[in-house]
Amino acid sequence: MAGSAAEEKTFRRFLELFVREMRLPLQEGDPVPMRPLSDLVTEDEVEGECLDLCLQHLYKYNCPCSLAAALARATADSLLQSDLSIQNLNKAVEDGADPLPHTSEFHSDLKMESVKMARLVFNRLFEICCLWQKELPFRRRPQPYYETSIHAIKNMRRKMEDKHVIIPDFNTLFNIQDQEEQAYFAVFDGHGGVDAAIYAANHLHVNLFHQESFSQDPSDALCRAFKLTDERFIKKASREHLRCGTTGVVTFLRGRTLHVAWLGDSQVILVRRGQVVELMKPHKPDREDEKQRIEALGGCVIWFGTWRVNGSLSVSRAIGDSEHKPYICGDADHGIFPLDGSEDYLILACDGFWDTVSPDEAVRVVSDHLQENAGDTTMVAHKLVASARDAGSSDNITVIVVFLRDPRSPPPTSTEDEAMRVERDGGEGGSAADVGGKGRGGWPLQQCSAPADLAYEDRTDSFTDRTSLSLLGPSL
Repeated sequence: MAGSAAEEKTFRRFLELFVREMRLPLQEGDPVPMRPLSDLVTEDEVEGECLDLCLQHLYKYNCPCSLAAALARATADSLLQSDLSIQNLNKAVEDGADPLPHTSEFHSDLKMESVKMARLVFNRLFEICCLWQKELPFRRRPQPYYETSIHAIKNMRRKMEDKHVIIPDFNTLFNIQDQEEQAYFAVFDGHGGVDAAIYAANHLHVNLFHQESFSQDPSDALCRAFKLTDERFIKKASREHLRCGTTGVVTFLRGRTLHVAWLGDSQVILVRRGQVVELMKPHKPDREDEKQRIEALGGCVIWFGTWRVNGSLSVSRAIGDSEHKPYICGDADHGIFPLDGSEDYLILACDGFWDTVSPDEAVRVVSDHLQENAGDTTMVAHKLVASARDAGSSDNITVIVVFLRDPRSPPPTSTEDEAMRVERDGGEGGSAADVGGKGRGGWPLQQCSAPADLAYEDRTDSFTDRTSLSLLGPSL
């Protein structure tokens, strides 16, 4: 993986400290470092749950992003190739039915105790770290890096029901060798509970990768992944008696193309040369086409403080919400946008932000912050969240800002666009990230937060980017 001797030394040093700190392997009955949020995991959930546990745990120790992705992938592959049948719980046995059915439908319902699975995950991660400490078995591909600022608060709500996902090195996380550089950013805003948002955050990107159309048509794969995630969560909700749902917005960058897919009223905007570019229209019941769709199905849209589907939900599409199907549908919309190098950044946020801050106001906040701080992006998302709260938002607020070019440099002229494209795509003049805090063309290395919302339940005002991650991790 290491692209230079200094980078390899950094990775080895991290592995040495991490192995020393973990103090594993875990024995039967030992508490796990991070407890899964559900009691049972089905076979189709193992990969997503494993990747999430590994990434969250590694990020707590400030693991370099690409190394964390590679370790999570290796752990998941090792676990998926092993015999997990001893962890299976027979649902029919639990229900007192025939313990040995032989249908494929039943086989898909086999489940594992999530704590036992987590113990396997952390022990396997420990074994792989020990092996890689001696010899790194892979090389990191040169790739563009995005400065990413994230901030999320529970605000005035009783619980935090937002989740966000940052995967800057999608290719490494899924061991993809034959594609351009890819990155994935998402915000999920749960309602009626956090389970649907957690499920989408853990599994939608996995479902995306496994779609047949992923290689040739990422937008189609994104929509299919949303649909599959919705269907599987509804089955989970039925088993576990959950009554919740989540909106979601996903941006997927492949090379110089931006793919966007969404359900509900979480939104993303693109800013190009300081101007807002509309990428999507949120799914709300008062949108004329959504209102007609709902009424054609026999539902209604009525005013109850705001426009609501059947007087209940204020969004018209979502993952989950099984009792409100088909009026609340799981069909995502999508858009495809070519990038020419003049784009400044993306802002992804839930409705707790957009309900009180307009896109133009958001751009003004970002511009003012960058001017006042010489282009330093560290606290940009904090400023945006504060502006929404000051404007009266009492909802959960999550904001992700993904910078698509160096904010310390002026926007390129049209004659510079092609040169920038060549450099970012790794052509002549482009290089892998240098050690010492700079990447291609002088870009700072990526900063992003751990995907977990740590200790939210005990805080009235908490945030998720307490852990600052970079390509090479902390100075050791």
